[in-house]
Amino acid sequence: MDEARSVLERLERIESMQRAHADPTELLEELRALVHEAEEWAQIEGGDAGRSAVARLRESLARDMIEA
Repeated sequence: MDEARSVLERLERIESMQRAHADPTELLEELRALVHEAEEWAQIEGGDAGRSAVARLRESLARDMIEA
């Protein structure tokens, strides 16, 4: 359950940073950490749905990196 809590806390931090118009580099670091934490969560309790969610996060991050 700690993994799920970490993911939710990271998402809240990212949303707060976005509202504060944080530097894109800082946001990117947070997004990378989010993907890592989501991977850990999916391995422990996410099953197929968790792995699918992590794959979508990776795709989104890759797309954002290309657009930046």
